[in-house]
Amino acid sequence: MGLSSKTIQVKIKSSCDVFLELWKTNPCQVPTLTPTTIQNCQIREGEVGTIGSILFWDYFHDGKHRVIKTLTQDLDEAKKSVTFKALEGDLLELYKTFVTHVRVDTDGSNNLVTWTVEYEKLNPNVPDPDTLLEFYKEVTKDIETQQLRN
Repeated sequence: MGLSSKTIQVKIKSSCDVFLELWKTNPCQVPTLTPTTIQNCQIREGEVGTIGSILFWDYFHDGKHRVIKTLTQDLDEAKKSVTFKALEGDLLELYKTFVTHVRVDTDGSNNLVTWTVEYEKLNPNVPDPDTLLEFYKEVTKDIETQQLRN
């Protein structure tokens, strides 16, 4: 099995910079903005907002409580993106490799959040992570709703 990728793009009305800053420097605040999808985020190693930091997440996906331990692999100011690599957790029962990129940019009057997942299936019977992309869309909309209230 080779490395594959899938992308979803979500238009938001809230600020791209505020959205990215949340994922970059304060991901542990995400559960307060998305309580139905992400219940908890804890820093396990390193310092939040730095490459190499390790986070532990509790989330609800496909009708089940799930967990993931991620490494902050990249923080790219120029591309306005953050990259998390799965180290442990439920996703690695299906995928040999799972990396999530979140990027923000503006296209004309549209603020866009782009989620890209790179993954390698453990076997050909493993489904593509389409429901996870829908999960990221829901997370994005939850955060947008909270940001617009403030």
